[in-house]
Amino acid sequence: MPTPIEFLFDFGSPATYLAHTQLPRIAADTGARIDYQPMLLGGVFKATGNRSPVEVPAKGRWMNDDLARFARRYGVPFRFNPHFPINTLTLMRGAVGLQMRQPERFMAYVDAVFRAMWVDALNLGDPAVLAKALGAAGFDAAGFMALVSDPEVKARLIADTEAAVARGVFGAPTFFVGGEMFFGQDRLDFVCEAAAG
Repeated sequence: MPTPIEFLFDFGSPATYLAHTQLPRIAADTGARIDYQPMLLGGVFKATGNRSPVEVPAKGRWMNDDLARFARRYGVPFRFNPHFPINTLTLMRGAVGLQMRQPERFMAYVDAVFRAMWVDALNLGDPAVLAKALGAAGFDAAGFMALVSDPEVKARLIADTEAAVARGVFGAPTFFVGGEMFFGQDRLDFVCEAAAG
């Protein structure tokens, strides 16, 4: 039986969005269960001394072109968000909170936020824009804000982020298959091999 694929993610990473679009196919091809694990990328960067590739101008320009290439290869919509980088603390608390309190709504939330961020290119750091996007996806904005303010949800995101760093995570997306770590959406072939083998 295939080993589960752990997918450690943050909505603020465009490469993570691209990986997310491919996970249903990978699950179908390998029979593996995808285990979505939210973490706060800003916290990971702070703990590891890493930083976003776009902070290096030449690397950022290259990365934008490369992301577009992968989107074309995958046949998925993609638009680099002009508001990047966006503080994802509220978004990631939402992911953790829904996993804890309403797991049946978790994947609908993940899909909606990734689409709003990397297809519609919305400024989800703006509370009014976020509320409108959540409403369009069938979520109650007031209930969502109560959820992300829950001390247990806040503590869980901190703990999950610290646990990711302790496992060697330094960026997103990161995958674990049977304890082996893979970084980057351009390593999905290795993830598939590990899950199938």
